[in-house]
Amino acid sequence: MLGSGLLTLIFGCHECSDFWGACLKTWWKSVRSKCRGIRRLVIYLDNGPKNSGVTKKFLRRMVEFSDWSGLEVRLVYYPPYHSKYNPIERCWVSLQHKWNGVLLTCWEVVRACALRMTWRGRHPSVHHIAQYYEEVAMSNSEMQRINDRLQRSQTLPKYDITIKPTKARGR
Repeated sequence: MLGSGLLTLIFGCHECSDFWGACLKTWWKSVRSKCRGIRRLVIYLDNGPKNSGVTKKFLRRMVEFSDWSGLEVRLVYYPPYHSKYNPIERCWVSLQHKWNGVLLTCWEVVRACALRMTWRGRHPSVHHIAQYYEEVAMSNSEMQRINDRLQRSQTLPKYDITIKPTKARGR
């Protein structure tokens, strides 16, 4: 969370759009009791292939998260080749220093290295999601339902997307 300086690191064995959704859900479960008044979540992204504003499965997972959490979700993307402005890039440097030269052979070693790092003077919260996600195709009609839920910026439609929940907040 940018404003608080808190850092959550979530590791897994396979990065995909479903993993991104599972990470967001895991993170929200861990912080929501401290964020009772939050109604809108702004997520800054780097526009990678697994989380871009045109990746069908990622957008589906963000719509599902919005409905599950009751939060309005705004996806804001850094322009291509501008990752130097993303604060998380500076965080990765700190993590790389902690596992520099260490053989990351198992989850326990990865976790120990991650817990040793600090970000803005604090140790991160560290989680692991061991699930493997199957590739499941989306039909055109399902994608149309997802697209109908997306409110894209008039001026930057690929880089600024808002998703409003349809279900009542309560989770």
